Order: sequence, then C-alpha cells, then structure tokens
Amino acid sequence: MSIVKIQNGEIIMSSTTNNAHEVHIPVVDLTTEKSGCQCTCSGEKSNFTLTQEERVAIEAEKHHYEDPRAASIEALKIIQKHRGWVPDGAIYAISDILGISSGDVEGVATFYSQIYRQPVGRNIIRYCDSVVCFITGFHDILSAIESHLDIKPGQTTPDNRFTLLPTCCLGNCDKGPTMMINNDTHSHLTPESIPSLLERYL
Repeated sequence: MSIVKIQNGEIIMSSTTNNAHEVHIPVVDLTTEKSGCQCTCSGEKSNFTLTQEERVAIEAEKHHYEDPRAASIEALKIIQKHRGWVPDGAIYAISDILGISSGDVEGVATFYSQIYRQPVGRNIIRYCDSVVCFITGFHDILSAIESHLDIKPGQTTPDNRFTLLPTCCLGNCDKGPTMMINNDTHSHLTPESIPSLLERYL
C-alpha cells in the first residue's frame, strides 16, 4: 500500500512498509491558462509595432465577423502582405486587436501552410510531394531544383530570390509532376525544363 501526499510543491509517494523509499514528482500547475504562442518571443512582443495601415485593416476585418477568431486568418494575411511573413510579435498584436488569446492566433498561423512564420524569398516554390507526383517523377524535378539553386527544402537562396517549400498536394494530379512558383502552376515538368523556368522569376 502507498501513501500519497503533496509537500513543498511535489507529490511524494511512499510505501507503508518502507517509508525510507519515496518517489518525488514535481507538481505542474495545470490550472494556469497558457495563452501565449509556443515560442520564446517576449522580446519580439515588446519590439513589434503594427503600422497604422495594418492596424486599420485588421480592425476593419474584425467588424466583418461575429466571432473575432474568424478574422484571424485575414489578419495574418494582412501582416504577411505588408511584411512578407508573420513575425512572432504580430501574433500578440493580432490577439490584442481581436481580443482573443495569442494561442488561438498561433494555431491558425501554423495550420495554414501559406502563412509563413519565417522570412521567405521573393519567389516561393511549392513542390508537390504527394504519392502521385512522386510516381510521375518529381524526385528528379526536386533534384534539378536543388542543384540549380543550391538549396534544400525549407531553405532560401542567399540572395532571397527563392524559397523552396513542400506541399501535400496542388490538386493537379493528372498533370504531374507539378509545382507552383508564387501563384503560377507548372505541370508536366522535366528536369531539363527547370533552369529556364526558374530564370523567368527575378
């Protein structure tokens, strides 16, 4: 039989037959609301300031919805349109305007793959890594992109010209292998077509 008690912020479990043998488990306070995003961004929070244009645009979106959480994605898109990505401090700024937790905003930001939480290049390459595109030969296309740009998936070229990102599907399965550069879809790709295609994007 065991005795369980809480003392000095720990759960202490001991045996009734041998009190010398005790197990100490730190107590974690689960009642405290963790409303912040899952990142160490206190410095970002204090240093980040919305522009007047960003603030007005987000306020306008807020009034379009009964539930302010529904405006989160539009607010994130406003920030990204002006800055190219969504820094940590913007998560807190949006939560303040919408009156919701920063955790709610962060959840939306991380759910949508086209919201960028790190700086990206001027041109975003999204390559389809689905089974269909893999079968149709996208591995060779990816190798050609990596070779021409000297970057790996998730990386940006030193001149900030391209960022290479995977995506689960581009909805163009009958025309694979497929990729997108910004809003342009390119289908039936071959390794030989990659250099000239990339050179069209400055």
